[in-house]
Amino acid sequence: MYLLLVTIIPSLVILFFFMYSDRFREPRKSILKVFIYGCLICIPAFFVNTILDSFWFYQTKVPIELIGSFLVPALVEEALKFLVLFYVVYKMKDFNEPIDGMVYGVTVSLGFATLENVYYVFFSGYQDPLAIAYLRAFSAIPGHALDGVFMGYFFMKYVYVQKRNNLMLTFLVPYFLHAYYNYFAVINYKVMYLELIVGWTVALILFKKLKSKQKEKRIEYEKKL
Repeated sequence: MYLLLVTIIPSLVILFFFMYSDRFREPRKSILKVFIYGCLICIPAFFVNTILDSFWFYQTKVPIELIGSFLVPALVEEALKFLVLFYVVYKMKDFNEPIDGMVYGVTVSLGFATLENVYYVFFSGYQDPLAIAYLRAFSAIPGHALDGVFMGYFFMKYVYVQKRNNLMLTFLVPYFLHAYYNYFAVINYKVMYLELIVGWTVALILFKKLKSKQKEKRIEYEKKL
């Protein structure tokens, strides 16, 4: 039981922070729905990642560091998260003000991160699963959450500010964040943690600005599509 709690609680802590920082809190059923979609996309991500890993590894001379960063996991996983935002969240009536983009962006990412964490801790065959759980609590979990925050931020800009370029940035920014995270996790883990620190500093500044604007309103925005 303790191992399971260490595996899932880091994701829930970050998720609850964004949920309860929202002045007009999203319905729990909507959060749960998006979180579950995040979990579910782990399944196709696993199979597609496996196929692409095999293709790049056996058919080309591409360095393994690039395969494990830019060419496979970041590409596949961020694309699937993007699809959830575009085809599920975009149509939800509860996605009705700018800050919701960041809330739902981090929710889908943490859904993915939670099930992925369960896989790594319980089913990957590591000799010390508790150590893996602790390690990922301060690396992979905040990494996925950071990707989701930025994906949600640019998706919010696409929906509420300007269509031009923002949909592309919705995918590209988290993709590069994810890819560089994976790359430096192998090449230089200190740079990986620096990316997390700088990334979260920027993300929280952006989130705080949206919260400040939210305080000026008495009611939520109505989404204009």
